[in-house]
Amino acid sequence: MADSAGSRGSGLLERLAQGPVVCAEGYLFEIERRGYLTAGAYVPEAVLEHPDAVARLHRDFLHAGSDVMLAFTYYAHREKLRVIGKEGALEEMNRTALRLAREAAEEGGTLFAGNVCNSNIYVDGDAESARQVRAMFDEQVGWAVDEGVDFIVAETISYANEALLALEAIKAAGQTAVINLAVHRDPETREGLSPAEAARRLEDAGADVVGLNCTRGPASMLPLLGPIREAVNCHVAALPVAYRTSAEEPTFQSLTDPACGCLPRERPFPEALDPFTVNRYEIEDFTRAAQALGVNYLGVCCGAGPHHIRAMAEALGRRPAASRYSTDMSQHAFYGTDARIPDQYKAFAKNL
Repeated sequence: MADSAGSRGSGLLERLAQGPVVCAEGYLFEIERRGYLTAGAYVPEAVLEHPDAVARLHRDFLHAGSDVMLAFTYYAHREKLRVIGKEGALEEMNRTALRLAREAAEEGGTLFAGNVCNSNIYVDGDAESARQVRAMFDEQVGWAVDEGVDFIVAETISYANEALLALEAIKAAGQTAVINLAVHRDPETREGLSPAEAARRLEDAGADVVGLNCTRGPASMLPLLGPIREAVNCHVAALPVAYRTSAEEPTFQSLTDPACGCLPRERPFPEALDPFTVNRYEIEDFTRAAQALGVNYLGVCCGAGPHHIRAMAEALGRRPAASRYSTDMSQHAFYGTDARIPDQYKAFAKNL
């Protein structure tokens, strides 16, 4: 892998001590766009039904400059599989996803990460739901450890107390923990904590990296990062969705598209978000701004394509293998500046 953050011989914290780490997420939306996963339930059945498609995306993200191969186990937990009647495939799905990520990591010399996520059954203050959620985290973490992960990410969790359960499971297994909260329209956790206060509690409980992922795009996530950075001493993470959210519509679920009269539901989430996709230059701007705040675990979540990851890596001054094919308009047939482009075509460019 060209110009990565280091060899697989060093762990996450050693890599972060050397400089920023890029972690490609976005597997759920990209695999759905490629036609191998159902939007709605969003269970990563492609891991078992189309493992080649998952392996290909790992390698596309590797080519683009990701320093981490994240196992595609988002929503591969007991409750989600129970909803679609496939709970019996739980362990096979997790172990297969982990092995696909590990193979790509070994090929590219990157870090290999396990993944747990929001349970969608946690109820704050309810001991039985907490017990069930912790058991779900424990079994997924156990499989990740068995398969040799370098660290484990707990992500897209909107209750700080649920994130603490994930952290406890990860630390009980002796693993480095990245804990990323999802912040919805109100800029607080579902218990009512500010992201900064939630991050402080997670750090105090032993998290190695704390931050935000999913739900918010670059524009509406960035204002929340400074207070988090000021509140904690550990590393900070930021992985926005690849969509143009705003102060008025801060999450990709809240986006509206009044120009489109053909939507089957009130809002374009989740499968009609194409008009809101951020471009690679917006990702570059976000990367530089987040890095300037002191954020050094960076990535892009739902909606991300490999070109977004390449833009992030290049904004950090890197040249991943995919940079060989970065934009060069000098030889464009109309907009090119090369002397070999006919002048009459250059002159016609204004008419395109």
